[in-house]
Amino acid sequence: MDLIEIIGGSPLEGEIQISGSKNASLPMMIASLLTKEKVELDNIPNLSDVLILVELMKSLGAEIQFDQSSDLKNKITCTTKEILNTEASYNLVRKMRASFWVLAPLIARHGEAKVSLPGGCAIGTRPIDFYLSILKKMGVTLDLKEGYVFASIKSRLKPLDFSLDFPSVGVTHFFLMMSSLADGRSIIKNAAKEPEVIALAEMLIKMGAKIKGHGSDIIIVDGVANLNGTKVSIPPDRIEAGTFAIAVSATGGSISLKGVNPNEINLLTNLLEQSGTKISSDGNRLNIKKDNKIIKPMDISTAPYPGFPTDLQAQFMALMALGNGRSTIKENIFENRFMHVQELARFGAKIKLKADTAIVEGVKEFNSAPVMATDLRASASLIIAALSAKGKSSIRRIYHLDRGFDKIENKLKSCGAKIERKRD
Repeated sequence: MDLIEIIGGSPLEGEIQISGSKNASLPMMIASLLTKEKVELDNIPNLSDVLILVELMKSLGAEIQFDQSSDLKNKITCTTKEILNTEASYNLVRKMRASFWVLAPLIARHGEAKVSLPGGCAIGTRPIDFYLSILKKMGVTLDLKEGYVFASIKSRLKPLDFSLDFPSVGVTHFFLMMSSLADGRSIIKNAAKEPEVIALAEMLIKMGAKIKGHGSDIIIVDGVANLNGTKVSIPPDRIEAGTFAIAVSATGGSISLKGVNPNEINLLTNLLEQSGTKISSDGNRLNIKKDNKIIKPMDISTAPYPGFPTDLQAQFMALMALGNGRSTIKENIFENRFMHVQELARFGAKIKLKADTAIVEGVKEFNSAPVMATDLRASASLIIAALSAKGKSSIRRIYHLDRGFDKIENKLKSCGAKIERKRD
């Protein structure tokens, strides 16, 4: 098993090309199963989650070609002329929660599915009740047994008018895929507004779906009989971009992030500027400069987009743990997303938990430590802490990191970080 070793204390200087978005890639890949025609997806990140999904899609009948490029401009070509298998096994679905969404194309195109209950990072319960409710309202017969969802329908999906208690990104993705092939007009209220939702909707529209309102609270979809193939590009990963921006704010230095949509991380960059980092943008390039050791404390509360993303909470906590004063970080999305706190404490961070809030007392500096990643985004917070710490740190269980960051050690090394991946 691999680990990452980091000798901290070096500022980051240089350029980093931001990869395609993990959170957009997965639903867009699954959406390619909705058509018999060829779908090309450019700018796909080379992640373990992507490779797992490729394996799952192939098992269902998809013919997939994954062209990898040294400049990170990877491409996937997918053609699914027929659904040859309707079972998404536990062995694959347990590794990545998003793979549960294959239920949508299996039901919409083939009328039946057997899909394992999902897995993924242990950051919260994330119940599937909303998914099952959508399926039932659309006329799908369901049975849950032996850890699987058995689903079937004998006709086209019925349209539905649905309101979410919470603007779930996953449920909104699922709704878009299901309703695109439904027999009539479907409406979802209190929909998620994340850029990844907009990217999926725009892809489906290019495939022939009739969708309006994406990016707002209410999305309306008029179902069509069939979808066609398309060619689209995966948008940049705003979480990766935010992670590197936070890293420079913690270590000092100056980097330029290429291939970014600065508008998607406005809230974060505004907070970083308030904390003492200099930030400017030029088109799809974001420039981050930290030339002093002052990190002003900030209070944040995670929320659905355009609020502060839960996927950057752990990274921001690592920065605030080096702040000049007390910060509070309130987690409103996932109830278990503070597992990185005890690992940050090994670097010398002073963090107390009170229900859904972390109270962070900034320290002058971190000391090196051996630590263990507990989930995908927590692993990034440990990278930031290790880059800032004096001495050599080691991070184990980095398979979490490989789920969402494409060649992070190479990108950091190109900016002067002393970082190596090794066998444990």
